[in-house]
Amino acid sequence: MKRVALSSLALALLGAASAAQAQSSVTLYGIIDAGIAYTHNNATSTGNQVSKIGFNDGTMSGDRWGLKGTEDLGGGLKTVFQLENGFDVANGTASQGSRDFGRQAFVGLSSDTNGTVTLGRQYDPLVDMVQPLTEDNYFGSIFGTPGDVDNYDNNFRVNNAVKYVSPVFGGFQVEGLYAFGGVAGQTSAGQSYSLAVSYTNGGLGLAGGYFYTKTNSVTAFGSTADTNEDAAINQAYSEGARSLGIGRVGGQYAFGAFTVGGSYSNVQYRPLADALYGSNETYNAGSAFANFQLNPALLLGAGVTYMKSSGNTKANYTQFSLGSDYNLSKRTDLYAVAAWEKANGQSLDPTTGDAVSADASIGSYGSPSGTDTQGLLILGIRHKF
Repeated sequence: MKRVALSSLALALLGAASAAQAQSSVTLYGIIDAGIAYTHNNATSTGNQVSKIGFNDGTMSGDRWGLKGTEDLGGGLKTVFQLENGFDVANGTASQGSRDFGRQAFVGLSSDTNGTVTLGRQYDPLVDMVQPLTEDNYFGSIFGTPGDVDNYDNNFRVNNAVKYVSPVFGGFQVEGLYAFGGVAGQTSAGQSYSLAVSYTNGGLGLAGGYFYTKTNSVTAFGSTADTNEDAAINQAYSEGARSLGIGRVGGQYAFGAFTVGGSYSNVQYRPLADALYGSNETYNAGSAFANFQLNPALLLGAGVTYMKSSGNTKANYTQFSLGSDYNLSKRTDLYAVAAWEKANGQSLDPTTGDAVSADASIGSYGSPSGTDTQGLLILGIRHKF
C-alpha cells in the first residue's frame, strides 16, 4: 500500500511539473555575425583618404544573445519578457553604450483578444512595422540610409517606454509607444512618442508611422531615445537638437521568387538656442529594392537610396547597394555585400559649425570618407542559435 501511495505521489508530481513546463517557457537565443571589410576612401585623423581592410561585425544582423519567455496565466492572458544584450564579436565588449541589455529589456502582458502592453527599453513602432518591409530586413546595414538619419538600421532604442501592440484585424495592426522623460516639474522634457500602422494581405505588406523625441536640460536625448550621430553627415544636427521627428512609410510585394519594395522617410532636427545651427535641418530619403531567390539556398538583392537635406545646409547622397546570402544550413549562412555612394553639396562641421563639403558615408557604418565618394565590400559569416 505504501509503495502504491508513493508511486501515485511521484506520478502526480511529474504531472504537475509537466503542466507547469507547458504553461511557461524561457528561450536562450543569439546571433554571431563577423566579416572582413574593404573600404575605399576612409578618412584618417589627419584628413587623408585611404583604402582600408579590417574586421567588421554585425553586417547582416547585430551580434546579440538574449533570453525571452512567457508564462500562461489562463484565459488567453500571458506574461511576456525579453532581455537582449548586444556585443562586439571582434573583442567581446558590450555594445549600446556598454549596457548589460542594451538591445532590449522589457516585461509585460499579452492578451489574445486585447493585444500586448510592455514596459522597458524597447524598439519604437516604426522599427517594428516599417523596417521588416525594407531591404535592411534581408541584407542589413549596407542598404541603410546614409548616416542612418531615419533609423533605417534600428540603431536606437527607447528607454522608459510603455508600448501597446494591437491584435490583427482584417490584416491591419496598430502600435503605439510613449516614453517618460523623467524630469521633475517638466512633464514633456525628454519624452518620446510614436505611432504606426501596418497592413498585410498575402504577398503585400504596407506600413507607416511617426516617431518624435524631445531633449531636456539634464540628459538630452539619452533620457528616452538614443540618437544616430554620424560625424560625416548628421552629428552636428543631432548634438544641437531640441527635438527629432521621423516620419516613415514602406511597402513590399512578394510574387514567386521575387520581392520588390520601397520606402520614404522625412526627418527633421529642430535646434536648441545654443546650437551650432539656427534653422531646422530636414532630410528626405527614398529607397527601392528588388530581391530574387535564385534557389532555396541563395538570395540575391539590389537597391538604390537617394537622400536630400535642406534647411541650414543642403546636400544630396546617392547610394547603390548589392547583396547575396547563401545558406549553408538553417542556422549558418555566408554573405557578400557591397555599396557605392556619391555626395554633393554641403553639411555642417560638428566642431566649428562651418558649412563644409558633404562627405559620403555608406549606410549606418559611420565611416567618414573625407571626400564625396565611398565604396564598401564585406564578406562574412553569420550563425544563429
